[in-house]
Amino acid sequence: MQGLFSDGRTARAHPVAVRVEDEALVFAAAEAHRWPLAGVRLEVVDDRIRVAPPGGDAARLTLALGDWQALTAHAVGHRQTQRRRHVALVAGLTATALAVAGIVFVGIPAASGPLAQHTPPQFERQIGENLASQVSLAFPACKGAQGQDALKRLGHRLGQAAGTPFDIRVRAVHAPMVNAFALPGGAIMVTDRLIALAATPDELAAVIAHETAHVEKRHAMQAVWRSFGFGVLLDAVVGGGTGAGQQAVILMGSSTNLRYSRAAEAEADSAGQDLLQAQSLSSAGMAPFFQRLVSAREGKNAEAVKALLSDHPDTLARAEVSRKRARPGAAAFTPAEWAAIRDACKDGYDPLKTVRKFF
Repeated sequence: MQGLFSDGRTARAHPVAVRVEDEALVFAAAEAHRWPLAGVRLEVVDDRIRVAPPGGDAARLTLALGDWQALTAHAVGHRQTQRRRHVALVAGLTATALAVAGIVFVGIPAASGPLAQHTPPQFERQIGENLASQVSLAFPACKGAQGQDALKRLGHRLGQAAGTPFDIRVRAVHAPMVNAFALPGGAIMVTDRLIALAATPDELAAVIAHETAHVEKRHAMQAVWRSFGFGVLLDAVVGGGTGAGQQAVILMGSSTNLRYSRAAEAEADSAGQDLLQAQSLSSAGMAPFFQRLVSAREGKNAEAVKALLSDHPDTLARAEVSRKRARPGAAAFTPAEWAAIRDACKDGYDPLKTVRKFF
């Protein structure tokens, strides 16, 4: 397009050929000029338009109004196209984020049951071994060998009754809370504070049978599948491939019973009592232990049982159901075994030494 250029210093106007290039007006008079379209100032005078450069420069470029419209039509269309692309990109990213969130928070939890049931046992064992090695760093095993052996024998008996493909491996560990939790593949950890809270062999056996039932029903693997979705999302936030999300899920989940649903807890209560009865052992310890947890909430163990009770808000209701289902039987441990279990964690363990290992 043809236009007239005035440099603002003299009255003379110079004919120039004007074009638009990369969102800028480009022309040459005594020297080359390049004025970004986004910054020019416009003034319409009759059928012409005066264009001033960005800033306070007095130079002016005068073009016929029709020529200006034709000259800038492509640039305006390009900006609109770019704007549409940006909107489409934002919409696409939003849709992708919603889809990922749906898979993580809805899809994976909904599919966790079938996924757990169809997970190959060998794969579950490998996951369990990895989890156990991680958890053991925070919750070291108690050193009382005789007590540990007694717990292992009960785990073996209950595993036989369950008919699970996993070897049930029970061990006492040092931990700052009252808890017991099953890991995928058959490892069960019982904390020293839970052992101290249990008043009878029947109560401790009921807890171990309950955790064995979680393994049998593959609830532990189901919880891992649920946690896996959150871990993937967390990994995406902190940096893909770091594994930070998965490690956070491992440490949080394994120490809090992997967040089972109420339905899974009720199923484990029932199945656990069935396992004890299948071995002719008393299943009457579950209800008293639940009752003891609730009572401990008001006593010196209040802080230690708080997390466990928050995961089991229906503890009293479960105690009543367990009481009705209870059947008499033999004690799970002999007096000598029970004494050894009670002493297993009295090994002079100093939690500060474990903390210092990490710093």
